[in-house]
Amino acid sequence: MISLLLIGQPIQWLSVLTVVGIMAGVALLLGVCIMLISHICHIKEDPRIKEVEGYLAGANCGACGYAGCADFAKALVDGSADISACSVTSTAGKAEISNVLGISVAGQEPTVAVVSCAGGNLCTDKYAYQGYGDCVSQNMLSGGRKTCEVGCMGSGTCVNVCPYNALEIEDGKAFVKPDLCKSCGLCIKACPKSLIKRVPVSAKVYVACSSQCRGKDVMNACKAGCIACGKCERVCPSGAIILVNNVPVIDYSKCTHCGACAEACPRKCIKYLHGKQA
Repeated sequence: MISLLLIGQPIQWLSVLTVVGIMAGVALLLGVCIMLISHICHIKEDPRIKEVEGYLAGANCGACGYAGCADFAKALVDGSADISACSVTSTAGKAEISNVLGISVAGQEPTVAVVSCAGGNLCTDKYAYQGYGDCVSQNMLSGGRKTCEVGCMGSGTCVNVCPYNALEIEDGKAFVKPDLCKSCGLCIKACPKSLIKRVPVSAKVYVACSSQCRGKDVMNACKAGCIACGKCERVCPSGAIILVNNVPVIDYSKCTHCGACAEACPRKCIKYLHGKQA
């Protein structure tokens, strides 16, 4: 009906141009206001942020507690983060960052993750788990299916979070491939049993057991658990091993890499990090 009434009516071009002019004027005014506000409120980014980010590993793994390397770089520049929170960035990269920020970074030897459990299929189960095959989920049911309270369940939570494919399940337990590990720490945070730890990459051996139980109790639960016999402590020529709560603890600053502890261990729960060397 409206279209019929408009037929034959002359277009009021002056009115049309007036409306268009008003709209254009309003748009121009808004544009100028936006530009002024942006200029006034603009926060200049510290140029050091991009420079610091360039020296970070760029893994964006989040193990430092930040969303990615960009956020971590901002935190480093404003002083709310410590470079030691990043285990992936090389020592050389950290040194460059210290130069940019004018801070001192203590020399840190690169580390690698290890799983402090040799049980797996050698450790008995207290029940047959039926359900989603995730360690965290399984741990909610009576602390997991393993008889050993700190036994690796081998259900792959650590494997799933590793961005470098450095972990795999072998003989029912998690195992770290040291050549691929970047020591980012994601697996350490993910393990519900806190079985994954860092050791110096130069280490020759590590302790693959976390049970603090007495020898007899360990033998009833696991064929590979430490029985706290103390042989490793006695044969160490440099006094680098002591038993703490029935678990051998290695002081790597004293270790001479002789491997005597691994050879003496009757349960073979002291493992070679990079394989046995002649």
